[in-house]
Amino acid sequence: AAWAGAVGGGLSGGDRRRARARDEESESEGVESVRMADLAEVATEDLMAEVQRRLKCQSKPEKRLILVGPPGSGKGTQSPAIKKDHCLCHLATGDMLRAAVAAKTPLGMKAKAAMESGALVSDELVVGIIGDAIKKPECRTGFVLDGFPRTVAQAQKLDEMLKSRGVDVDKVLSFEVPDQLLVERVTGRWIHPGSGRSYHEKFAPPKTPGLDDFTGEPLIKRKDDNAETIKTRLAAFHAQTAPVLSYYKNKVTHIKADRPADNVASQIKATLK
Repeated sequence: AAWAGAVGGGLSGGDRRRARARDEESESEGVESVRMADLAEVATEDLMAEVQRRLKCQSKPEKRLILVGPPGSGKGTQSPAIKKDHCLCHLATGDMLRAAVAAKTPLGMKAKAAMESGALVSDELVVGIIGDAIKKPECRTGFVLDGFPRTVAQAQKLDEMLKSRGVDVDKVLSFEVPDQLLVERVTGRWIHPGSGRSYHEKFAPPKTPGLDDFTGEPLIKRKDDNAETIKTRLAAFHAQTAPVLSYYKNKVTHIKADRPADNVASQIKATLK
């Protein structure tokens, strides 16, 4: 099914800005966690940088983005810059599920029960957790959603939730890389487990082989970073994702993600300007 277009009866841009202003006013009145004693411990230059960032973010237009791409396509490299440049929050479904379980939210407890029983976490639960996440202040100007939806059914449930709030997905960025290059990227990848920093033995090697550049700690290879696993995952990705891209066809921008990272960033900047 093709994308249905803008939401009839949804909030206008002005209404959303006014609602955002009311949210900010209520937050400033009700937040007690930020006290002068806490601020006194923060360096002045850091405070000023944060003030400048927030002022800059006030003028940013709202954006709700979905990143689609196979493992190793560079979404993780580009998403921090997208988040920073457009004042968005980054939503990775795996991280959100773990956070909801750790925080013992009602949806998190349901997800935990499903996982402990060996069942899959339902699409409704995942969409509910996304819905909770986008209520947070850091998501007020929009989000970058990474790793979801993976099926048309998930896309439809996500749309229903967003439409109920008078908003919509704005763009879908499809990161496209030839499969053979992805196999080479993934099998050569090394990870620093403490920070999540990623290296590659050919494309981005550490200064000292096997060691993190910043801490000197050992790097590891993920168990599933092997050719057989990545080929299986790629086949599943293509089978699932082609219908999702068709569903969002009027909002998809194709990113040539086999190019150098700076070139990929330039493509993204051009489509989001």
